[in-house]
Amino acid sequence: MSCAALLGLRGPRLLGAAARPPRWSRRRSAGCEPPAGAAVRIGCASGFWGDTATAVPQLLYGGKLDFLVFDYLSEITMSLLTAAKARSPVLGYTPDFVSTAMAPYIKDIHRKGVRVISNAGGINPLACAAALQEVAKKADVDLKIAVVAGDDLMSEKENLKGAGITDLESGKQFPENIHSMNIYLGARPISRALDLGADIVVTGRCVDSGIVLGPLIHSFGWNRDDYDLLAAGSLAGHLIECGAQCTGGIFTDWHTVPDWHNIGFPIVECSSEGDFILSKPPDTGGLISFGTVAEQLVYELGNPQRYLLPDVTCDFSQVSITEIPGFDGGAVKVCGAKGLPPSTFYKVNATYLDGFRATAVCPVGGPKAVQKAKRTAEGILQRTRLIFSQLGYEDYSAVNIQVLGSEDTYGPHARRSIDGQGPREAVIWLAVHHKQREAVEIFSKEIAPAGTGMAPGLTGIVGGRPKVSPVLKPFFFYYPKNNVQINLFLNGQHVEILEEDLTFTSDEVVSFDLPKISSELKDLPSGPHTYRLEDLAYTRSGDKGNSANIGVIARHPLYYPYLKKTLTAQALENYFQHLLEHEKPEEDLVTRYELPGIHGLNFVLKNSLGGGGIASLRSDPQGKALGQMLLDFQIKNVPDLKSLIE
Repeated sequence: MSCAALLGLRGPRLLGAAARPPRWSRRRSAGCEPPAGAAVRIGCASGFWGDTATAVPQLLYGGKLDFLVFDYLSEITMSLLTAAKARSPVLGYTPDFVSTAMAPYIKDIHRKGVRVISNAGGINPLACAAALQEVAKKADVDLKIAVVAGDDLMSEKENLKGAGITDLESGKQFPENIHSMNIYLGARPISRALDLGADIVVTGRCVDSGIVLGPLIHSFGWNRDDYDLLAAGSLAGHLIECGAQCTGGIFTDWHTVPDWHNIGFPIVECSSEGDFILSKPPDTGGLISFGTVAEQLVYELGNPQRYLLPDVTCDFSQVSITEIPGFDGGAVKVCGAKGLPPSTFYKVNATYLDGFRATAVCPVGGPKAVQKAKRTAEGILQRTRLIFSQLGYEDYSAVNIQVLGSEDTYGPHARRSIDGQGPREAVIWLAVHHKQREAVEIFSKEIAPAGTGMAPGLTGIVGGRPKVSPVLKPFFFYYPKNNVQINLFLNGQHVEILEEDLTFTSDEVVSFDLPKISSELKDLPSGPHTYRLEDLAYTRSGDKGNSANIGVIARHPLYYPYLKKTLTAQALENYFQHLLEHEKPEEDLVTRYELPGIHGLNFVLKNSLGGGGIASLRSDPQGKALGQMLLDFQIKNVPDLKSLIE
C-alpha cells in the first residue's frame, strides 16, 4: 500500500504539545571520569520476560542510578500476552515486573529517588499500573505512576482490512483473522510522562531503545531535530536493552567470562553531548570489553546505516567502541552514532491466528540412537496421518523432524562419527502444525504410545504430553503517525493527549550503495594458511520476524580485509542454503552490510527461520545458534594472519 493511500485512512488526530524540560543531572559516577558534560546514569535490569531476579538489587544498591529500566517485550512475548488477555481482561502485562522486580524493592526505589521506566504493560498497561498502585499502597509509599497508551490499533481493524496493506517482509495481504495490532511507539511519550513528574512510567509496545532514550530526552532537553544526539541515545538503549547480553552473556569467548551466577547488568552513563560510558556495578561477574559490546551492537540489526526508529533514523556504521582501563569488570566508551530525520510512519506488529501447533521432545538412548529417533518420529506421523484419514481431517500444514545431537541443523556441515554409529544419546524434536486443534490433540496423545510400541531406549517425554497451542503469526506494516492518538495517564487519571509533531520527519528514501569489493581487497596477499572464523572474529545472531541477522566483528583490524573478501553475501547464502526458504527462483536471500567503525560485517538472512517465533517449528526459531554455526566457516588461502599482530 502506498504512503499516500495510508495517509487517507481515518483515524484520530493528536492534540496538545509537550514543553521542553530544562537540562539537569543529579550525580556523576564515583571512581571514574564521566563523559564530558552533565551525566545521567541508567541501568537495565531486564532483557526479556523471565530474566533473573538478581538484577534489580545489584543495580539499585550498587549502580548509583538516576533511572532503572526494564525491557520485557518481543514479538513472541506480545503473542503470549495477547493470548493471556483473551483469557481475562485483567491480564496481558508481565506480572513478574510487579511481583518480582518492583514489590520487594519499591520502598528503596522511592527512598533513593530512582525513577523507573518499563514496557511491562504489554497489551494491558493500565492493568499493570493498577497492580503497581496496589503494591505502592501496601508499602505505604506515594509514587506517581504514569501510563503511555495508544499503541493498540485493534479499534482500526475494520478500516485497515480494505486498505490494501501488505506485510513488509512477505508482501502478503492483510489477514482476516487479526488477533492483535500494536504500534512501536517512540521515546517522546516517555519523556513527557517524566516531565509531568512520573516516578514510574509503564508503556505498552514501544521500541526497546525508547525506554533509555526517553529519560535522556527528559534529562537533557534534546530537540526533535537533534538527530545525532537522538541516535546516540538510541544506541545506548540498543546496547543495554537486552540486559546481560552486553556484559558477557552469550559472548563468543564465553570461556573468558567469570561468575555467570552473578553476572553484572549494564549501566550507561550518558553525557548531554551524546557520548557514553557502558559499565556494570562493582563486585559483579561478567565482562565488558570491545568484543562483548560490539557483539551487542550488531544484535538484531538490519542496515546499520538506516536503522529506523520512531524518533530518529540511525547510522551506526561508524560507531567506535574503546575499552577504558581501571574499571572493575571493564568499561567502554561509545561514540560516533549519526542521525537522520525519522519517517512519518510507525511500524506496527500485528498477529493473526493461523491454526495450532504442538512439539514433542523425547530423549532416546542406546546404540544407533539417531536412527531410532528418526524412525520413531516418522512412525508417529504415519500413525496420526492414518487416524486423520479415518476421521476425515486434512494432512498437517507443516511438520519438522529434528534429531538433536545429530547436528541436523548444520545440514551439509554436520560432523559424522568415525564408527558410523552416531551418538548413543539423542533427542527427538517433532513439531507439527495443523489448521484444526482436534487434529493436533490427536498428535499429542500419540506420543506416549511410542514408548511401548516403537524403538527401545525412549526414556520419556520432556514436559509430559505436548501442549496444543494456537499459532499467532506476525504481520508487519507501516501506519501514519498523524493517525495515532497517544494518551498519558497519571495515577489512573487521563492527563494529556500528545501531539505527534511531523515537522522534523522525512519519507525521502536515502540511497546507500552496498560496498563493492575494492581493488585493495583483490590485491590482498594470499598464503597457505586456513583459519576457522572463530580464530579471527566474534559473531552474534538474532531475529526479526522470519529473517535472521549474523554480525561478524574482526578480532583485530588487520583481519578485517580478509573477512570482507571471503565472507560475501553469496558465501553465506551457500553456507546456510539448507535453512533458507526460497519463494522465487534465483532469489537472493542474504544481504551484507559493513560497519567499519568496529571492523564488522552484518548479514541479513531472509526466510531463514521457518516462519520465526511461535510460527516456526524449528528448535531454533530465533536464529540464536546461527552465529555459533558460522564460527566453523573456513577462511582459506591466507597468509599467517596471527603473525601480523604479534
